[in-house]
Amino acid sequence: MTEVQGPRVFSDPIGGAPSPPLPDVISEGLAVVFCGINPGRRAAATGHHFEGNGNRFWRVLHLAGFTPALMRPENDRDLLAHRCGLTTAVGRPTARAGQLSPHEFHASASALLRKIELHRPTCLAFLGKAAYAAISGQPHVLWGRQNAMFGGSTVWILPNPSGLNRSFSLDDLVEAYSELYLAYASPKAWFAQ
Repeated sequence: MTEVQGPRVFSDPIGGAPSPPLPDVISEGLAVVFCGINPGRRAAATGHHFEGNGNRFWRVLHLAGFTPALMRPENDRDLLAHRCGLTTAVGRPTARAGQLSPHEFHASASALLRKIELHRPTCLAFLGKAAYAAISGQPHVLWGRQNAMFGGSTVWILPNPSGLNRSFSLDDLVEAYSELYLAYASPKAWFAQ
């Protein structure tokens, strides 16, 4: 069962048209929920995660082993069949994640926590350090598996696949995401964590 956010609408602070929220792709029994920082404007407009020119998420997910074929954003709900889900730390769409304030991360933390506690994925993978650092209050976060849990789920920090994040090559992204995939490569391991 896919959880879809309610009818809340986010207004554009620079005078554009309001954006509907980006629906979560989440259910119980998932191995991993990938948590983006917030929706890009194109993703919010289409209602599909990681939509946008240059976003490497779907390609990285496939190359790292999470999906047997390259998926397209318009088929994001099919990711549930691969025991993976999608959500965002903050619901407000922006052109760049840097447009979010620390207050927005803190304000959205309890809703994210409730969502993860409800669905109990084995792992919650934050895409980029910014959201987890703000939510956890830890200014210095390392890549990879964290010692802390979030809502009963193991936390991983992976590089953000946004086309705006050119600090990581495609190979670097695939290597980081593969580490998560290989940590849970056997089906039993997805449940045992």
